[in-house]
Amino acid sequence: MDDEFSEKVVQVNRVSKKTTGGNKIGFSILVVVGDRKGKVGVGLGKAADVASAVRKGSSYARKHMVKIPLVNTTIPHEIRMKLGAARILLKPAPPGTGIRAGGSVRAVVEAAGIKDIVSKILGTDNKASNVYATFAALQKLKERRL
Repeated sequence: MDDEFSEKVVQVNRVSKKTTGGNKIGFSILVVVGDRKGKVGVGLGKAADVASAVRKGSSYARKHMVKIPLVNTTIPHEIRMKLGAARILLKPAPPGTGIRAGGSVRAVVEAAGIKDIVSKILGTDNKASNVYATFAALQKLKERRL
């Protein structure tokens, strides 16, 4: 792993499939990768063992990173995002507020390098859905013009 990127495993799912020879067990892992300077990516890796799944998810996230507009240590404006059953609210906060966010939103926001933000998860409890909704919300942010 490169030192410039921070990597966070958000969710680990153990999945099994019935086959004629027995059960085939695998893992599905959701990974958030960011440089803490405004770039963040989300990846889902699936493999027979956890290490390979993390490597695949991390690789996908690094290839599909997006740049997020930042104003000092926060986001430029408030945004609401609905993606499937997930509903997310992200609000800019004054310096010193810190990250007021739930686990799945917090992982994405920290990886992106946002230091001050207030957020609320309004929809589902599904971590994966909330991570993707947060990622989509950050992609929709517009640069602030002075």
